[in-house]
Amino acid sequence: MTYVLDLNPETLVLDPSSAEQSGKDLAEKYQSGEPYHHICVDNFLPLSVAEKVREEVLSVGEKAPENMSPQEHLKTAYNPDTLPLYTRAVFNALNSKAFLRFLEEMTGIPNLIPDPYFKGAGVHRTNSGGFLGIHADFNMHKEMYLERRLNILIYLNPDWKPEYGGAFEVWTEDMQTQVAQFPPFMNRMCCFSTSSNSYHGNPEPVNHPDGDPRLSIALYYYTPTWSEDRVAHSTLFRPRPGTSDSAAGREHRRRIIRELMPPMLYRRLKGPLHRLGF
Repeated sequence: MTYVLDLNPETLVLDPSSAEQSGKDLAEKYQSGEPYHHICVDNFLPLSVAEKVREEVLSVGEKAPENMSPQEHLKTAYNPDTLPLYTRAVFNALNSKAFLRFLEEMTGIPNLIPDPYFKGAGVHRTNSGGFLGIHADFNMHKEMYLERRLNILIYLNPDWKPEYGGAFEVWTEDMQTQVAQFPPFMNRMCCFSTSSNSYHGNPEPVNHPDGDPRLSIALYYYTPTWSEDRVAHSTLFRPRPGTSDSAAGREHRRRIIRELMPPMLYRRLKGPLHRLGF
């Protein structure tokens, strides 16, 4: 079988020229994505690589869920530094110059920078009944003072069926339309450009009949384009219309108020506004 990324399963070295060409081959599909640039590609890594990462992550054992809220439930993340050697080497390959060239060619975003801290990244695990509400991601890496530009997700779920839940969903900014839905099939890659309006998530609970978790590799990439006139924000959750989603728009409302209100006035009224639900 032919795989998108020509990554050597033993050495985990990525050929720069083939990686660059693969990015060019996918550029039109990625850059025509609506409502924001995105792509879904199957057979991304050599299958043995994805299988080995899954095996190593499961061998570490289950962690206590890090988030138990109406917007994020039964989900945890494994920083690559805590995982076995092969998986760590895979993450290093996906932060390499050759892989950055693949991403730059595919997305049209120059000067991408990987995150050596893997802030919020790593291997994500969502247990049965877990989900992640529709949201836009944090937009600034505080330690490196960089603008977040790109997310890549590689799924590690063999024999997954759509009815098992956990699909990655793409939504319009006004939260009126679900544009796309991608079940987290084994070795499937989803990549998208991040902004304060790129709403996405996996809000349908995981319900594998054998209780298997939903696993994914998650990596984020940045550019040195952050400026002082920008407003940094954390994750912005939004409820889907006509669902039982929690009214997760509070953080969104806070961001809008903060952008419109003079900074001194916002600091003075921040406490009362929060108590009123803003």
